[in-house]
Amino acid sequence: MMKKFIFFTGMLAIMFSACQPNAGSDQNAHDHGDVKLQLISYNQDYELFAEADPFVLDQSSAILAHLTFLENFKPLDNGSITLSLIVGSKGIRQTIDEPVRSGIYSFSMVPVAPGSGKLIFDIKNAKGESKIIVEDIYVYSDTHDAIHEAEEQLLSDPNGIVFTKEQSWKVDFSTIEIAMEDFGQVIKTAAIIRPSQSDKVSIVARTGGIVVLAGDNIFEGTAVRAGVELFSISGAGLAGDNSHVRFVEAKNNFEESEANYERMKILAEDKIVSESDLLEAKRNYETSKVVYENLRDNFSGGEQIVKSPINGFVNHLYVNNGEYVEAGQALLDVAQNKKLVMMADVQQKYAAALQHIVSANIRSVQDRKTFTLEDLNGSLSSYGRSVNHDNYLIPVRFEIDNTKGFVPGSFVELYIITRGEQPATTVPSSALLEEQGKHFVLVQLTPELFEKREVIIGATDGLRTEVLKGLSEKERVVSKGAILVKLSQGSGALDPHAGHVH
Repeated sequence: MMKKFIFFTGMLAIMFSACQPNAGSDQNAHDHGDVKLQLISYNQDYELFAEADPFVLDQSSAILAHLTFLENFKPLDNGSITLSLIVGSKGIRQTIDEPVRSGIYSFSMVPVAPGSGKLIFDIKNAKGESKIIVEDIYVYSDTHDAIHEAEEQLLSDPNGIVFTKEQSWKVDFSTIEIAMEDFGQVIKTAAIIRPSQSDKVSIVARTGGIVVLAGDNIFEGTAVRAGVELFSISGAGLAGDNSHVRFVEAKNNFEESEANYERMKILAEDKIVSESDLLEAKRNYETSKVVYENLRDNFSGGEQIVKSPINGFVNHLYVNNGEYVEAGQALLDVAQNKKLVMMADVQQKYAAALQHIVSANIRSVQDRKTFTLEDLNGSLSSYGRSVNHDNYLIPVRFEIDNTKGFVPGSFVELYIITRGEQPATTVPSSALLEEQGKHFVLVQLTPELFEKREVIIGATDGLRTEVLKGLSEKERVVSKGAILVKLSQGSGALDPHAGHVH
């Protein structure tokens, strides 16, 4: 169940809908419906965006509330909401059990006391209970004063982009509040993906001979199962280093030493042979037995049978069918591809920063998706204390779980993150829009009105980008769907109330 929270103070904005007066009407007269208050507040669960008539004593005020889940920025489509207007010790309350449209609840309140107060939205649904409080609500005694005060607080931007809640609910959209956070030095480099040493087994030839594939061809990437024969190594036909000849010799030596040892045991019981002769026969028997069983277990008909010791994939094949190999020569590597190593090299100027590595972000070159080291259950394996003599760069190694389909041998973009000492303003990289070499973000004025603002950016870790100039703490920016909001600007002027139920 969702916990009950004590909540953030809301903010109050004003929107004025200019109406052309009729001929002969009083230019200073105001209609109660010309001005709408915009109430904006957040708690840990929801975004509240409500449009309300200015609050006047003993007069009905319509309140249209839009409730959005912060976890996915989708509408609250079920549940009951109790709205309370409290001024001093007096208050009124109204409960709405279902929305007039998904995410939209309609209230009508008649204030019973003038003065400064607050609105409280108590939300109950299948996820639990939650509360949103909007402070600084003022109930006026006179309609004229309420309208004029609303006009003075008018919030508008002639260049703003209107993107209604109904539009944002239909797309992948979200906003985020700007906050200062630690942002250390970021080292961007490329890394190659290799199987982890703990996840790979190398198979070598135990004897010299000719490689003979078993059944289907074997290629790099072929799936293999533990205990299944891959190929054999045969010495048949070779003048020297013939494994078949060695096997026959070992078998004969074993059988001969076994028979001799059994005979010596009988003779030793009758004191016909000495104890030292018996021990010598036993030593010869045991030695020949070890040699024979080793050849018998690893050879069949004089051939070495090569089997995969684990389930996995052929990572590297070093030999071809019909090729001669020597004892100890590498035949193939089998990897399970469960653990991978990202092998990167960084410039020497970053040597001092490597000891402060705290994490890394990995961006796939193929689909441009970015993952944190934590997403991949990864960790820093090592970093070089000296340079690589081949390229004079410093090696850095990370180990990750292969849960996102990375292919060994491929390259990724790697953002190595070091511990930051100074807080910085950052935004999700998805919040940035680029035009002609300049960068912009969409700053939220209200949940339906956005300002396109140029920013100066600094370093990036692939997921977040430092903003050096253009943003302040507590402002909200579009973090997902920024391009969709921008495109809506080109579709012509939109009515900010389009789709709203009044």
